[in-house]
Amino acid sequence: MGRGRRSALAAAVTVVCAVTVLGAPGTAFASAQQPTPRPTATASAPPSASSPSSASDDPASPPDALDKELEAVRTKLDTLYHDAAVATEAYNAAEEKSKKQSAEIVDLARKIVAGQKKLDRLKDRAGAAARAQYRTGGLPPQAQLLLSDDPQSFLDGAGRVLEGEHATNGLIQEMTRTQQDLEQYADAADDRWEQLEAGRKEKARAKKRIQQRIKEAEKLQTKLEKRQRERLAQLEKQAARRAQTAWLDTGVLKKIRGKASAAGRDAVKFATAQIGKPYEWGAEGPKTFDCSGLTSRAWAAAGRPVPRTSQEQWKRLRHVDIKDMRPGDLIIYFDDASHVAMYVGDGMIIHAPRPGRTVTLAGAGEMPILGVVRPDEG
Repeated sequence: MGRGRRSALAAAVTVVCAVTVLGAPGTAFASAQQPTPRPTATASAPPSASSPSSASDDPASPPDALDKELEAVRTKLDTLYHDAAVATEAYNAAEEKSKKQSAEIVDLARKIVAGQKKLDRLKDRAGAAARAQYRTGGLPPQAQLLLSDDPQSFLDGAGRVLEGEHATNGLIQEMTRTQQDLEQYADAADDRWEQLEAGRKEKARAKKRIQQRIKEAEKLQTKLEKRQRERLAQLEKQAARRAQTAWLDTGVLKKIRGKASAAGRDAVKFATAQIGKPYEWGAEGPKTFDCSGLTSRAWAAAGRPVPRTSQEQWKRLRHVDIKDMRPGDLIIYFDDASHVAMYVGDGMIIHAPRPGRTVTLAGAGEMPILGVVRPDEG
């Protein structure tokens, strides 16, 4: 390997060691093992980039020495992109909560406006009743009877007075209830505003973490020269093939016989039409997607809305055994449910992998499977 390539790989390895300090280790995003422990750069750290005995400094070093160093880079990239995926789903969750809270605030505001108008009308009615009572002079019924020339007219009037008193009492009670409702609406709106502000801060933290992890990953990759990046891509494909082969070797595919429902076929059709579109964190289409943005949009297109995030899809959708899996079902990956893909049959999935990639067809066993969920019950 020439000095240029040696220095490039050495710089990349140095970045591996440096970014390990910046980010907590997580499960590899495209791990070749299933299941796999969460990798750390220090656990697979290559020889020091400045060491004269480094294998990459020897032009005659065997290919496996170079691969070992590139494997360390691949492991760290997996960790960084996994961490970005976790932060992306946290961002998506905060965004969903924000939308819900905003809608609740709008609804409460409408109730407050309507309640205030109702209270104003009730006050006008109460004022009219008070003015009418004032015009009668406020005389007690006995005095009105003594002064009346027509006792029957008095009795008829007294009945109307009693009805008026009942109506006035009901009016006062309704005013009190309306005032109490307004106070409750105002308190609820204040609470939603506080939640909305907390969600805004949560989104900002998640966004910062996403951007930081992606930037670290991109910096790590730019330290590699073209030949090294090509070899790294080969190693990634090899790792994915090994994981898929190991999954298929369990015989699991022989047990999967489920046929897609009508809605499942529609969801698969939608997902298939998105192949080739870029990954973008937080995106739900139509031009870009993240993993759960793709699956949620696909099922919405099929007429069966599902939760926005992979974690909520895992929590709220019906779990099915992998042997009962059918096209359209969603496969949830990693022990933190940070990635989701759509099963399309024959041991394959469609998913939006990570930044820098596009929506693609891949093997269902290329990542560690947490479980399978079904958006439709049919």
